[in-house]
Parts: sequence; C-alpha cells; structure tokens
Amino acid sequence: MERLQKVIAHAGVASRRKAEKLIVDGKVTVNGKVVTELGTKVGKNDDVEVEGVPIDKEEPVYYLLYKPRGVISSVSDDKGRKVVTDFLPEVKERIFPIGRLDYDTSGLILLTNDGEFANLLMHPSHEVDKVYIAKTKGIPTKDQLKQLKKGMTVDGEYLKAVHAKVTSTDSKKNTAIVQIVLHEGKNRQVRRMFESLGYPVDKLKRERYGTLDLHGMNAGDSRPLKPFEVKQLRALAEKTVE
Repeated sequence: MERLQKVIAHAGVASRRKAEKLIVDGKVTVNGKVVTELGTKVGKNDDVEVEGVPIDKEEPVYYLLYKPRGVISSVSDDKGRKVVTDFLPEVKERIFPIGRLDYDTSGLILLTNDGEFANLLMHPSHEVDKVYIAKTKGIPTKDQLKQLKKGMTVDGEYLKAVHAKVTSTDSKKNTAIVQIVLHEGKNRQVRRMFESLGYPVDKLKRERYGTLDLHGMNAGDSRPLKPFEVKQLRALAEKTVE
C-alpha cells in the first residue's frame, strides 16, 4: 500500500505537490469514489483515476543509457529517426528520458517510468553535477573559461557553468578538449555558450551525471540503476529542493 499522491506522482501525471492539490480539489477517484483525504493509501488492485483518466501503477524502474550521437532523446520521432528507447527493447514498462541530450551529443542519459523522480532531478533549483567533455574548434583562454563560470546572456537567456577547464590542446589542429560542469540543463546550453565565445563545439559528450558515470560502457549500452544509486541521486537533488 502506498500513499495516493505518491502513486499519482510515480505515474508521471504530476509532481507530488501537484498530486496533493488534485486530491484536495476532488479531482481524484479511487474505485469510482472521489477521495480528498491526503492520507489515503491504495494498492495494486485499486483503480485510480485523475480527472477521469485511469493511471497505470507500474513498479518504478530506472536505467542508464550511453546515448550514441544521432539519436533523439524521446520515446518516438515523427521522422523515423532512432530514439533512446530503441536501445532498451526488453524493458516492458513505459519509460521516458529524464531531460534530454541533443541529437549530435552522446553520453549518459537516464530513463525511468517514475515521474516524481524525474521531476525532482529536473527541478530548476537542484544542484546535481552534469559533467561534459567538449571538443572545440579553437582554444579558449583562461579568461574566457572564467566567463563561462561567471555566466552570460545568449539570445536573451542567462547561461552559466559551475566549472570549466581545458584538459588538452592540439595547436596544429587548433582544437581543445574542455571539461565543463553544469547544474542546469537548458537547450543546447554547452554549444551555445562556446559559440558565443567564438569556439564552435565539434563533439560533445556527457560523461557524468551526479554520482553516475559511463565506466566500462560503450555507446548504445544500457544498464538498470542499482537501488543505492537511485537513493544517491534522490538525496543529491533533495538537498536543494524544498
């Protein structure tokens, strides 16, 4: 038996707080009866509906995927391109990616059917490190790396890195390998920040997300998260989300 609001959040319908409001507002029914009591608990055999729509009560699952380049961070694509769920055909639950990586960006992405967990990790105030490795055309200076950490406005949107450092350079090819750490996950953020400095990104990979990395994995590989890894991620995000 689980609290009703937790079951609704796990189903991805809404965050737990929003689920509580839906219950209080009389928009949730259990076995055909309106329930407004937040302490209500339900089991697998109970029929729960939110605003007249039945919810599925799957067991929560969590997966890590090493996303290759040329793959969409979605569960479907109207142009017929490969999507992240194509790499986990054995998973029967209706999983979806937490956040996204651009089509041309490779690296670590998480998938789950736990809407509450996904909402927690994507909350704008959480501070889970996302570590990227970028290959830039041109070699950024120390002052320019400081600018990434100071923050900048690009196309009217404020973008900021937590940390950035050049790990290697190739003076003949005029390229650099830069490690950059973000807490945010805004659209094409790394590429836009470097482009604004005049250094287009040739390749980009997310190699770490919180306590998770891609050790021992190749592009296209996936694995379920261990229970302690889920707990660690949840704890990291909850430190800054009240």
